[in-house]
Amino acid sequence: MNVNSNLLMYAQWAGILTVVLAVLTVLAFILKWGFRFRLVGVTSFMGVITASIFGLGLGLFTRTEIPGAVRYTLVYDTGGAQTVIVVPPTIAQSELEATMRQAAADLYSPGRSGRGIDYMTIRVRTIVHPEPGVSQPLFLGEVRRSLATRYDDKMAIDIFPEKVATLKKYQA
Repeated sequence: MNVNSNLLMYAQWAGILTVVLAVLTVLAFILKWGFRFRLVGVTSFMGVITASIFGLGLGLFTRTEIPGAVRYTLVYDTGGAQTVIVVPPTIAQSELEATMRQAAADLYSPGRSGRGIDYMTIRVRTIVHPEPGVSQPLFLGEVRRSLATRYDDKMAIDIFPEKVATLKKYQA
């Protein structure tokens, strides 16, 4: 069973218990029971526990894993619509596409704001060394995905094949 559904089920039961305790607390005040102020504390504490379990159930998301993706490093992120990731220079074109899909899934967040742009751009680069002591960034492609939906069917993946082909020259 999914962790999120378990936590939401626990939050539901904690909420029911909180409501029962609230009714019992009101009844204790009406009947002037001696422990009525303790029930106020218990009911309040259960309200906090219920809200915490519910919030925890909303905050956990399962991670999507794309087969064939290699590890990447996030090097630039505005928290909005633009990010840049770095992949190893030994990456193959099939691995590049899978890694781009993985990055698009990983970097989605409902809290990102595009400031008037409704899509996020993820640029993919690597570092090559044309001669000793010289490092040069090489952009291999980019992904444009929606900022509004988690699972974007219209995600645009652009791989620059001429740049990927030049990687073989630096690998030898």
